[in-house]
Amino acid sequence: MPHVVTDPCVRCKFTDCVDVCPVDCFHEAEHLLVIDPEECIDCGACVPACPVEAIVLDEDVPADQLVYIQLNAQLSRTTPLIFSPKDPHPEVEKYRLVKGKYGLA
Repeated sequence: MPHVVTDPCVRCKFTDCVDVCPVDCFHEAEHLLVIDPEECIDCGACVPACPVEAIVLDEDVPADQLVYIQLNAQLSRTTPLIFSPKDPHPEVEKYRLVKGKYGLA
């Protein structure tokens, strides 16, 4: 059961989770981070580190966000690994509280 980055990360892209991940399973896409489901060891260290509560177990992804399971798997194959924290997305303040951001991913 890997963890999944969901909707709250889109256009926020906080990287606090990257700093606590013991296996480097985070990848950086343009507008969000994703988790490689093949590398995630389900330790859960990233969950409390995320300031927007975007990371959940795949079995706990809300029904309206199930598309993020596939998106994490797909983008983790085509985007670079991220090994250290960076500044959040430049539009973080505009999008931090917005819901339903899949089309902006």
